[in-house]
Amino acid sequence: MLRRSGPIGTLIALLVCLLWPPASAAAADGSCRVLAPGASATAERAVGAACAQVSADVWYTWGGGHGPQPGPTYGQVDPTDPASEHDPERLGFDCSGLVRHAYAEATGSDILNGVAGAQYYTHHAAGRFTAADGLAPLLPGDLLVWGTSQDLHHIAIYLGAGKMAEARQSGTKLMVSDVRLNSGYHGAVRIDPGPVTGHVFRTWGTGVWTKERPSTGAARVYAFPGPTTIRVECQKHAEKVTSDGYTNDAWSYLPDYKAWVTNIYIQGGAWLDNVPTCTF
Repeated sequence: MLRRSGPIGTLIALLVCLLWPPASAAAADGSCRVLAPGASATAERAVGAACAQVSADVWYTWGGGHGPQPGPTYGQVDPTDPASEHDPERLGFDCSGLVRHAYAEATGSDILNGVAGAQYYTHHAAGRFTAADGLAPLLPGDLLVWGTSQDLHHIAIYLGAGKMAEARQSGTKLMVSDVRLNSGYHGAVRIDPGPVTGHVFRTWGTGVWTKERPSTGAARVYAFPGPTTIRVECQKHAEKVTSDGYTNDAWSYLPDYKAWVTNIYIQGGAWLDNVPTCTF
């Protein structure tokens, strides 16, 4: 790459500094917009769609945004939250409803239809980041989640510069907030809206747990709330399982979960066609 030096280079550097404010300055006014460079066009559109709802003073409403199609809906009363008593009267979003709407607007397809856990573990993932990674590797449009691997209870859209757009809680409007790294922050996922690669299947049943190892006694990772589209990396013979009238010793490794699930709950044969045998 050519290097510029001398008066011309100095002038260019000065113009860059004038036209691109520091991240801290960009975030200081609290406005909802892309606050850092580097995001994909799709991610920037998702930020724009979320911020349009923030700017419109849309309400948080429990269960909002989970209708047949993406978009604001009237909410429900959350039995655990007295502040939600007016949610059935308010048109708006809960946290995952806002994320669903933002990426549907950005992609023209309902690729993130689900609750926070399903959105984080989506097979439309381009990359994942742990809490230990902090904010340094994140780009605008990445999805931040809070909770544990078993129970991810909140999700928000990163804007850059340590800020996020979120539907936070009943009784409030959608807002821009500082990212809360010390309040159960679990990590982040970057969305890839393109065609899904790999071996894609669908589960059946409800409350089906994935496991750290291919064994019923292994630690639980995440439970599918219902039939879920998954990506399978490989499969192998391990502990024999009998459940729902079936017996099988085949387990599949799911890279998006970094976990295993018995093939009993994957739609397909007892041994999945065209999926290689795991070497680990």
